[in-house]
Amino acid sequence: QWSTTDWLWTACLICVLPLVLMTPRTAQCTSLKTLENKLIGRRRNMVVFFYKHNLTPTFFLVHYEEVFKLSNISKLRARVEDLEDGDLQDVWLLVNREVLKRILRVLPVRHPSYKYTTDLEDLFRKVQQVFPPQTDEREPPERIEEIYKRVKEIDSKGWRFVTPKSLLDNCYRTMHCLFKDCFSSEDREQDCECTSFPYCTSSLPLPLNSALSNSITHCPSR
Repeated sequence: QWSTTDWLWTACLICVLPLVLMTPRTAQCTSLKTLENKLIGRRRNMVVFFYKHNLTPTFFLVHYEEVFKLSNISKLRARVEDLEDGDLQDVWLLVNREVLKRILRVLPVRHPSYKYTTDLEDLFRKVQQVFPPQTDEREPPERIEEIYKRVKEIDSKGWRFVTPKSLLDNCYRTMHCLFKDCFSSEDREQDCECTSFPYCTSSLPLPLNSALSNSITHCPSR
């Protein structure tokens, strides 16, 4: 006959064992699925509220590198030597965390979209916590390092007008491309093959000459 202590130990094992058996990959996929569910509501939160409440501009400025589309992934894979999936995943995480910071800077705290955006930022923080750490034995390709640097630059010359909703669309689509193993074929909206405008239009200079870059910088999206 089991004692009270035996029952308590059994209950503890039932609660703790799934956490012990959860691999880093499983934890990452769980966090990404939670993020996916939140991003599904991006249209309701980032389009309806921005038009209904005349509190913030519909368009705002971001770095070129923060407009991270499927076409950017394809070009980086084609042109950057020794590129690994982990490099692109790190870029995805950095870019989208910076994007959310920019959105929050222009949103008043009382804006209806503010809580939704802070919830997204919190989910990204949780995703980052389960990302595999970078090894000291390998440095990212030079092009990836350049993207890291440009995203952090305050006085960057490469800026673009975009809507918050379009940035979250990019986040959603590129997430399904870069983390295919975490999403079933039924869940995936599309893979890395870009088939529709505007998601096939690259915004990441690889590289652009200065004249072309300057002309695009002063041309807002329509």
